Amino acid sequence: MHPLFGQGTLGAQVIRTALTMKKAESPSTETSLEHSLGRLEEIVGEIEKTPPPLETLIDRYEEGMTLLRICRERLDAAERRIEIIGRDARGNPVLESFQEA
Repeated sequence: MHPLFGQGTLGAQVIRTALTMKKAESPSTETSLEHSLGRLEEIVGEIEKTPPPLETLIDRYEEGMTLLRICRERLDAAERRIEIIGRDARGNPVLESFQEA
């Protein structure tokens, strides 16, 4: 589970779904979730390894916040697409729309 997006089974399900869902509606010019997460990890590693000068640190912070926004948008879109399999009174599986908490 990635620490930026919270904890819990639903959060893990959203991330797994987002990582495996097709990008049919995403033009190739958009940044993917995977690319954004990878770049965020690079930025954090770079800052932890050798703290850069203040101006570079501010630039990395701005880039990181943009990437975080992209990740949240991608995850929100994936969450809206999730269908949860439930059970009716007889125990038969039924599809239910995802209900946001």
